[in-house]
Amino acid sequence: MNWERIISSPRDARSLERAKAMSELVDDITMKDFQARYPGISLKPIVALVAAYLEQDTIASVLSAIPNEISGLGVSTLVIVDGPGDATEEIATSHGAYVCAFPFNRGHGVALKIGYQIACSFGAGYIVTLDADGQNDPAEMPGLLEPILRDSADLVIASRRLGVDKTTNRLRKAGVYVFATIINALTRQHLTDTSNGFRAMRADVVRNLRLEQEQYQTAELLIAAARSGFRITERPTVWHPRAAGHSKKGNDILFGLRYARVIARTWFREL
Repeated sequence: MNWERIISSPRDARSLERAKAMSELVDDITMKDFQARYPGISLKPIVALVAAYLEQDTIASVLSAIPNEISGLGVSTLVIVDGPGDATEEIATSHGAYVCAFPFNRGHGVALKIGYQIACSFGAGYIVTLDADGQNDPAEMPGLLEPILRDSADLVIASRRLGVDKTTNRLRKAGVYVFATIINALTRQHLTDTSNGFRAMRADVVRNLRLEQEQYQTAELLIAAARSGFRITERPTVWHPRAAGHSKKGNDILFGLRYARVIARTWFREL
């Protein structure tokens, strides 16, 4: 749903109420469909959560690289297919992942939110989110989880600035620095990469946060977690170029403006 178009209409309050009700109905139907697919489901302690939209060319290699076990704990792979249009759902299913599929595209943030709900509802203690486009290496998952498993952190962000960024987009690289500076100033953190969606966390983190963003959820999650007192740290990552396809989040300028808007809205909401 595009809330801003609804809010600008003459009948703002009623339109917004109906849109939210419709969104909740779609979430409920999607969750019921998931439970019908997997009756009696019980997830392993660690859930690798992948939100995917039109990623049929890359998702197979990502899923194949996700480990079955980390530090003696089993790993379940959960793929949220954010709308139809290609063979992403079929490929994820064939690779043994649990698959939850939206009937139409809802946005990356919405997909992650229902993924968190599923993980928390069916037994996961830890969640690792990673992209379906091949930019994150699943082999790094143990390193992200390590501070959490030894109880020195609740949320761990992968940092391309602490590691290696193999991409060549200078504007995006500058944006990583700028957004980290802004979010650190707002939250009194000392992070280097606050716009990275490759992260590990205790399930309790998302269970206790208010998450509303439909698309750019990384900033919202980080600011809300910091304001709630969760312990946040980073681990270096190797950031790879997208293996195929293109970003669904718009061009660099549009992405930056929308991301900045999420930072502002979340900060004022959490005051």
